[in-house]
Parts: sequence; structure tokens; C-alpha cells
Amino acid sequence: MLVGLSQADDAAVYQINETQAIITTTDFFPPVVDDPYDFGAIAAANAMSDIYAMGGEVLFAINLVAYPDNLGMAVLQEILRGGAEKVAEAGGVIAGGHSVNDKEPKYGLAVTGLVDPARIKRKGGAQVGDALLLTKPLGTGVITTALKRGLTDEAHVATAVASMKTLNNVAAAAAQTAQAHSLTDITGFGLLGHAHEMACLGRVGLRFYLNRLPWLPGAQKYGAAGAFPGGMANNLNFFGKWVTFSQSVSQLWQDMLWTPETSGGLLVAVAPEMVEVYQAACPTAVVIGEVIEGNGIIQVTE
Repeated sequence: MLVGLSQADDAAVYQINETQAIITTTDFFPPVVDDPYDFGAIAAANAMSDIYAMGGEVLFAINLVAYPDNLGMAVLQEILRGGAEKVAEAGGVIAGGHSVNDKEPKYGLAVTGLVDPARIKRKGGAQVGDALLLTKPLGTGVITTALKRGLTDEAHVATAVASMKTLNNVAAAAAQTAQAHSLTDITGFGLLGHAHEMACLGRVGLRFYLNRLPWLPGAQKYGAAGAFPGGMANNLNFFGKWVTFSQSVSQLWQDMLWTPETSGGLLVAVAPEMVEVYQAACPTAVVIGEVIEGNGIIQVTE
């Protein structure tokens, strides 16, 4: 076992020979959007993201389904179709699954991937002076919460759905090309929670610049309207003691940064001279900060 419970990484890794190791992970959740096909695709992309965060490739996946008796099979078929087509896009296959009755539908995957043990990417490993890049814009949490409250513009939802359905395979391949020192994906703990894990395991600090952070269209609008999921307060309560904000960072932006993301991008630490290499391989990546001294401490400034 190369990666297990001893440290909080994105997936478990088990070496099977000198050049191959198995990556295994799982994730599932209730619907975040109205369209069942999109929900299935988003849940699948989110589950596979941990394979990419470890530097691997997807082999196959097992469906995890909770579904009510009264919703009809047509909806479930669309959820599963969305998931299966997203796994196929990743180069994998659906190899089975398990379902249970539940009052609220839930869907996700148990995913198996493959990686060369010498090419595993970990949360730990960032070095002081590294640049920090983010490969997708933030804001899915407030947009999907606003959708549930009937506050959203259709165009904003469409852009967020497209982002959540986008695989992190290109970003992961770029991390190998640019010899990234560390990476993780941004999901339920939000940018700051996952950043703390990266900083803590690397025994370094991270500094983010608010004016460099990319946001989905409409995200600030829905945050200002108070469309925050319950996970925002949970992240603040758990990770807050490790994060400091400059006085110029408003309460709104602090709340936005604590908000959980769904199927977010990768946060990547690379040597400064490799930034252009990374961005050439992953054009969506934006430099949002740097690695500094400080064991697990996160700084956010304007």
C-alpha cells in the first residue's frame, strides 16, 4: 500500500509491480442540477477527478445508485447514461454497480485507475517558491445552490454545468509534463480546505491573490444573494483556524472561498520556470498564488 489512511490524500494507491499501481476512489451525492443526464455526467466526472489528482488514468468504474421507487426508470436511465458516457470519454468502462432504495436519488462511482508508482502525484510535496495554478474557475457551489432556490439565469447554469462536466485529464497530464511537485482537486472542502491539506502535508504555507482567482459568470451575484450551501459553514468551522485574510478581503469573498465546489479543477504546485510549460499543456490554468513558508497556513490577500 503506497497511499492509504496514514495521510489524507485524494485516493488509495496499491503497487502491483515495478511499473504499475492501482488507484481506487469513490464519490457520490444527490442531484446538483435538474437535468438527469447532466447530473450523471457531473457525478461521474467528480468521482474520476481523484484518479487524475493522483496522476493516474481511469480503467473502469462501478455505479453506486440510491433511487426512490416513485421517480420512474426513465430518469434513472438518463442518470446512468450520463455517467457511462463520461466514463467512456475518460477511456474507461462501467463494469457493474449496486443500487438501493432511498427517498432521495444519489449517484456516483467507485473508480479504479492505473499509475506508474514513479509518477504518482501527492497532496504533499509543494516547495517554497512554487507557483500555484488553478485549472477551472470557482463558483459551482453558489450557482447550484442558487439553482435550487430558483435564482439563476439559464446561461450561468449552462456554463457551470459545462465546467463541472469537464474532466481533469488534461490538467493531470499537464502536471506530469511540467513535473508538478504537488496537486489536489477542489471539491467539497472548497479552495481553502483543500489548500490547507496540500500545505499541511507539504509542511509549507500557501498565499492566494483574490484578484487572480477565476470565477464562473454569476457566482458573485448569487453569493451576494446569500446562496451558500450548508457546507460553507462546515468548512469555515473546521479549517478557519489555519486561514488568514487581509483586511481588504470582504466577508462575501471569504464566504465564497469557503464554499464547497462540485467537480472543480486541480490546484497545482509547480516550479516557477515550469509555469509556461504547464499552461501550454493546460491552457485553462491560471496562476493564483505561490507557496510560502508556514506549516499548513493559508493567506488570502487582494
